[in-house]
Amino acid sequence: MMAAAAGWRGRLGREGRASLAAFLLGASVSALPAALGSPAALLGSPGLRGRMAIALHAAGVNAALLLLYPRPLYKIAVRACFLGFAFGCGLLLSAGRSAWRHFGWYMCSLSLFHYSEYLVTAINNPRSLSLDSFLLNHSFEYNLAALSSWVEFTLEKILFPELKQITWLSTVGLLMVIFGDCLRKAAMLTAGSNFNHIVQNEKSDTHTLVTSGVYGWFRHPSYVGWFYWSIGTQVLLCNPICVVGYALASWRFFRERIEEEEITLIHFFGEEYLEYKRKVPSGLPFIKGVKVEL
Repeated sequence: MMAAAAGWRGRLGREGRASLAAFLLGASVSALPAALGSPAALLGSPGLRGRMAIALHAAGVNAALLLLYPRPLYKIAVRACFLGFAFGCGLLLSAGRSAWRHFGWYMCSLSLFHYSEYLVTAINNPRSLSLDSFLLNHSFEYNLAALSSWVEFTLEKILFPELKQITWLSTVGLLMVIFGDCLRKAAMLTAGSNFNHIVQNEKSDTHTLVTSGVYGWFRHPSYVGWFYWSIGTQVLLCNPICVVGYALASWRFFRERIEEEEITLIHFFGEEYLEYKRKVPSGLPFIKGVKVEL
């Protein structure tokens, strides 16, 4: 068991280990209620004592990271810590009886998605690992979509508070989020070093066509997972406008992304990929991929 643990740590690499330690350090904010002898709903109505504890925790953790890591690793650690802090705050909201409970589920889902993108890349394909692997700066449109969902949730919570208390619907959204994220990470792990966040235009010596595991179900399981994860976040928040907006925007984005990627894959693998394409669906509704002229 010790040898296996050592091998896992070695495979994770220095950057991955630093990110994991920082994520857990940030997530330790969820232990504040126990430390203060306060209820789990600390963030629901924190009071002065709670706000000070949260501020001191954030400042103390950041100071520790500055002392522990040199500048390159600090850049990784501070991002991972921020995501861990968001995850811990989400746990506090989820455990309490606040009207923001479902938003706590969302915070946990969002922060864990972005952190696990980095962690799995660190395990799978460390050569492509960078700060961009957190996907925090994915695109202006992605950030705008996230901001829109927060605005819709807040406004509807004020105007139609009962809409945000449909627990069964939020539970459906949470299940969609879990399914989507698990499918995406399974795709990343199955693809191994073949997976990259950026579509590759040149074939490397180690690049192989993966058709086993979840790739036997769908040609693009990572996109299928991300598609249902993104919509699930809005079902979780009971955001009717963003549910429709996310579905349409995600569908259009992945249709274009799949066509772009499949042109490259046909160039890389030729008839081998065309045969795979004929047998296995893309996995996304009404998206067949690039059309091939016979």
